[in-house]
Amino acid sequence: MVRSVQTAGIGCTTIRLNDVHESILCGERMNSLFVKALKKGFDMSTQDATELARTVQKAFRGRKEVEDMTLDKHVRSIFYDLHQKNLLVQRREEIKENGKFIRKYYWSFNNDGIKTEAYRKPLEEAPYGIYAKIPRDAWLVHAENT
Repeated sequence: MVRSVQTAGIGCTTIRLNDVHESILCGERMNSLFVKALKKGFDMSTQDATELARTVQKAFRGRKEVEDMTLDKHVRSIFYDLHQKNLLVQRREEIKENGKFIRKYYWSFNNDGIKTEAYRKPLEEAPYGIYAKIPRDAWLVHAENT
């Protein structure tokens, strides 16, 4: 069961899992999970991730979602980067205004993506460790052919 509540002007989402309530995007809990997700997703320092989280929160102004057209172009660029890491989601709405269809885009937090990234285990193997698994003979053959 997912429900949204309003607490002191801050939009919160509470998720009920196995009879346990866990507030994902509310106050300090949101900060810690979002900062963790930023640190892991972008390999950032805690200070940088905290400042980025603060910037994103300012853009939302305590609301559940924010309209794309209200964002500064630099903040919008950050939002697209966060979207690529599955930390934000974008919703499109088509409305008819003065006989024309207009598309409006809205950004919101991806609670599942934030939680997944925040609790993601680091890779056990170094990113270039795969090369150590290639037999020495293969390297020699490649060197001779180039």
